[in-house]
Amino acid sequence: MCDYYQVMLDWNDLRFVLETARHGGTSGAARSLGVNHATVARRISAAEKALGARLFDRLPSGYVPTDAGHDAVQTAEQMEAMQADLDRQIGARDTELRGLLRVTASQLLIQCCLAPILRDFSDLYPEIDLQLMATNTSLNLAQREADVAIRFSRNPPDTLVGRRLFEQRGSVYASRSYLERDKGDQTPLDWIRFAHWPGPPAEIKAVRELRPRLTVDDMTAAIGAVRAGIGATRMACFLGDSDPELARVPGMPVFNQLPLWVLTHADLKDVPRIRVFLDFVAARLNALQPLFKGECPQD
Repeated sequence: MCDYYQVMLDWNDLRFVLETARHGGTSGAARSLGVNHATVARRISAAEKALGARLFDRLPSGYVPTDAGHDAVQTAEQMEAMQADLDRQIGARDTELRGLLRVTASQLLIQCCLAPILRDFSDLYPEIDLQLMATNTSLNLAQREADVAIRFSRNPPDTLVGRRLFEQRGSVYASRSYLERDKGDQTPLDWIRFAHWPGPPAEIKAVRELRPRLTVDDMTAAIGAVRAGIGATRMACFLGDSDPELARVPGMPVFNQLPLWVLTHADLKDVPRIRVFLDFVAARLNALQPLFKGECPQD
């Protein structure tokens, strides 16, 4: 066995082999699987390396399975049928809106916006046992560390499915007391910087000279420092505009930040309690788009 498999075969790669054979190429497989064609090509190469055999002839007309490829496709079809049987068996036991539902989101998103949404969902579906994991770390949904992730991301992992809700925006905020004594753009702006960020965007530095006053490694710490009047920093509009102690620094731009997603693992998307949670949370967060997009600045 070890001589035949050069590296451990990831059985999920056979899904990519199967769809490529069905569609005659990586583009059709990518559309079917909801990923990009480069991901399909990479997973096929991984399967070929694991099996020690070429599975497709790459021809101008498309991908044509070799003899080894036909064997791999046949195995993948058998596995697909077995998974369908298993899904039906388990799904028959999991059709009611009850049971454990583990949700992960960032601490500040929960504090600012998500907690009331979770409260209303829990009131509406009392037999769904919500378990909330407040963390800025991306938990592994494939290993069932969580069932649903609500996170900001440019490109979520290929194994996750869900909805891209909207792109959020950010600006520069300071405490109201700081702005009352600030003399404006003729003096440097006291700046709270992040240790792991490359620095303020060029459009901020073009408006005003910045004077570093404090370095932090966490947004919660940054907000606390801003509230204390140490200086200003950039943050998401949903954080700054919802805090009555903060206000935007005059003249500073509004800039794009990472989009917000509601995600689950592909294998869980049709579980009723997960599906109804995704619909509920997406609708409620979409209603808050103006806040996330910076369209609700405080006076």
